[in-house]
Amino acid sequence: MATRMDLDGRPIKPMTICMIGAGGFIGSHLCEKLMADTPHKVLALDVYSDKIKHLLEPDSLPWAGRIVFHRLNIKHDSRLEGLIKMADLTINLAAICTPADYNTRPLDTIYSNFIDALPVVKYFSENNKRLIHFSTCEVYGKTIGSFLPKDSPLRKDPAYYVLKEDTSPCIFGSIEKQRWSYACAKQLIERLIYAEGAENGLDFTIVRPFNWIGPRMDFIPGIDGPSEGVPRVLACFSNENPDRANGHIFNVGNPNNEVTVRQLAEMMTKVYAKVSGEPSLESPTIDVSSKEFYGEGYDDSDKRIPDMTIINRQLGRSCFFDCSQDLLFMVHMRTTYAEAIKKSMVKPIAS
Repeated sequence: MATRMDLDGRPIKPMTICMIGAGGFIGSHLCEKLMADTPHKVLALDVYSDKIKHLLEPDSLPWAGRIVFHRLNIKHDSRLEGLIKMADLTINLAAICTPADYNTRPLDTIYSNFIDALPVVKYFSENNKRLIHFSTCEVYGKTIGSFLPKDSPLRKDPAYYVLKEDTSPCIFGSIEKQRWSYACAKQLIERLIYAEGAENGLDFTIVRPFNWIGPRMDFIPGIDGPSEGVPRVLACFSNENPDRANGHIFNVGNPNNEVTVRQLAEMMTKVYAKVSGEPSLESPTIDVSSKEFYGEGYDDSDKRIPDMTIINRQLGRSCFFDCSQDLLFMVHMRTTYAEAIKKSMVKPIAS
């Protein structure tokens, strides 16, 4: 493997990375990238391994021995601190981040995203270990523009809805709207990490994904994820010079991919028709309020468009994909995957 360079032109040395939440959507892709393009070793931590099982095959693969899976939950598992100590860097992706859970499981949402993460952050600080923490664009809550009159021309002014890491306020709804339990918990753990950096010298980077999409994003209940639940609707910072990223928060998203849920549904029906060869539906969408879909306590967010100035300046370029391209690839992969699942479930009958 050719020697890779960081953004300042220096050779990247092999390291051991502890990845918490390695079996999820982002984690599985990041594991693939690390195995294919770097010499790093990965300690992959998660409850599920279905999305990375292709990386865990025996010795025939070129990265055999460089990724080791540890099945654990970060809550009350005595092995976690030891694994963090073994690593040069930890990437934390663990979270309950399914919108349907914010209303139905607010306590689990708050505990998973804040309470259970408290001792984990302490491990990094006490052991002088670097942390890359994946947060969410949800921490911004509502934009200032959402409080303007509906007919206000200022609603079209980017100053009222484009979100910047260092200046945009975090505005949430009322306590009765429990959909904000996730956003509040994620913001509070960000504040804790930032405070640990300021007071105790924790080396950290915070990443705020803006509604990332791609293969393996969702799960089929009972097949490659929990038997119950509602599925959800990288920039590889481990290879970046830590001095460039330390103490910073980065928005990561595509400002040009803003669509409403209705527009997204219509796009998906067109993409599915293209992939499947079936005719498009005459009435592809039915309007359902967020309250009807998610239940009492849900509160809609408004525009959420990332300002990408900081990360583009760091990387020296912008890397965007059009939403329709992503959807085409995702639907193709999901269709192929669904057919494979159907075949695997058809068992021969003994004569």
